[in-house]
Amino acid sequence: MSISDISSLFTFAGGLGMFIYGMKLMADGMQKKAGGRMKQFLGMLTSNRLMGVALGALITAIIQSSGATTVMVVGFVSAGVMSLSQAAGVIMGANIGTTITAWIVSMSQLGDAFEAMKPEFYAPLLIGIGAFILLFSKKESRQQAGEILIGLGLLFMGLDFMSTSVSPYAGSEIFSSAFERFGRNPVLGVLAGLVVTTLLQSSSASVGILQTLALNGMVSTSAAIYITLGQNIGSCTTAMISSVGGSRTAKRAACIHLSFNVIGSLLFGAAGVLLFALNPEFAAKPINSVEISIFHTCFNLTNTVLLFPFANQLVKLSGRLIKEEPAGEKNDEETKTLRHLDERMFETPAFALETAVAEVVHMGEVTLANLERAVQVLRSRDEQDTGKVFEVENTVDQMEKLLTDFLIRVDNLSLNEHQKLVVANLFYSVNDIERVGDHCENLAELARTMEEKELYFPEEIKEDLSSMSSVAVEAFRSAVEARRNGNMDIVRRVSQLEDETDSLEEELREKNIERLSAGTCTTAAGIIFLDILTNLERVADHAHNLAGYVKDEL
Repeated sequence: MSISDISSLFTFAGGLGMFIYGMKLMADGMQKKAGGRMKQFLGMLTSNRLMGVALGALITAIIQSSGATTVMVVGFVSAGVMSLSQAAGVIMGANIGTTITAWIVSMSQLGDAFEAMKPEFYAPLLIGIGAFILLFSKKESRQQAGEILIGLGLLFMGLDFMSTSVSPYAGSEIFSSAFERFGRNPVLGVLAGLVVTTLLQSSSASVGILQTLALNGMVSTSAAIYITLGQNIGSCTTAMISSVGGSRTAKRAACIHLSFNVIGSLLFGAAGVLLFALNPEFAAKPINSVEISIFHTCFNLTNTVLLFPFANQLVKLSGRLIKEEPAGEKNDEETKTLRHLDERMFETPAFALETAVAEVVHMGEVTLANLERAVQVLRSRDEQDTGKVFEVENTVDQMEKLLTDFLIRVDNLSLNEHQKLVVANLFYSVNDIERVGDHCENLAELARTMEEKELYFPEEIKEDLSSMSSVAVEAFRSAVEARRNGNMDIVRRVSQLEDETDSLEEELREKNIERLSAGTCTTAAGIIFLDILTNLERVADHAHNLAGYVKDEL
């Protein structure tokens, strides 16, 4: 190997690195630019399958990776956010969305007639403008635009580097014989595309390499088609690897993606074998990058149109391929939370943040149910329910740890300023919810103390307790609802309920002192009642804090 060959190899490696990094930088910038709209996408994803196809394509076009979209879908299915039938639609859309990268790559050949129209001609200017914006603009939206420009420029320069490095070998015997063999043997062609895509963990990058080789007239039509089919199957490996160790439902979602691409590749592969057998000259004809983009798009569009009506059958097939999990698997709240806080979500920061929000709401719901149980225990003194309060409190403590660890990682992702604010508020929210859990435990302990010491409240105290507890519980319920919906009217209601709780506590404390003075209540029972009032008032305070964080974000 000569020094020239080594130089070409280094240039190709550098170009590939610039291409992949540019694609990632552009995707990060676009995700930040999309910002809160990702939350709307998440809500729309669960509406119907056809909408799932459209949004799957749109999200993949934004994040520049069908693998990342499918990994995200696997996480959503595992978390119970969407059904397998809805996931099938998003997966089909993801395959359509990934074709956008191929079209970006082929733009250079669209401008062959005019040198000035080639994207790589403008690439240095795009990087320069993007860097200037990043360095001198303080506005976040402009900085995001700068990231997108730099990413796009690096992507085009990377393609130019790769093309330059392989152009001297356009007539090389090694390349011509290799692609001739791939064109003659569909299995080898598909396998080559699958292996390269699996190694790069990106079908967009592997298609980009194929198009770079095609730019230099090194790829035959038959070889390009078989390799592209293999690349589409290879795009499933990211999701398949991601689903290992996940729930059966998550594995089924990954299996749907694989089945969809394998069935499509078999259909197109069989049609290709027949076509190329009838027309050998067409099979051997060199293909260009635009034609690869056209085939890539036609394959994914046609495959979606053909298999969309059979989405439910693909779901059933995944159920047959992925066997039932052993009975007796843990299904407690902590296990559910651990499943939902899936590392797959980190592929898409905006969705990772929405997952965190959903799990904070879930933690709030678990704590709310425990609060209602603790209030009930004050009346019933049922030992079984008392034990359940302590058990759930331990679960809430574990959920706090899991959520805090997850939020730390989310905070280190590529987020805009508003998303950073939400993450900070979620940290505080988790702590407030955990403190409400502690008050539930305190109430259960007070109920147990009363039972052990055989203390009883007079009827008047029971009525006061009912009034105070209903307002405090409603305040916390509304605070959880405010976090779920981001509704300003609910935030105001929490503030009103908190004020009402403060007034009630003051009023009931005075009444309790009067009862103690009149001797209508024992001292021990009166002290416990005051402790109960304090705990319920603190619950309302934490509810007010939770609503305040939502108010900051609005």
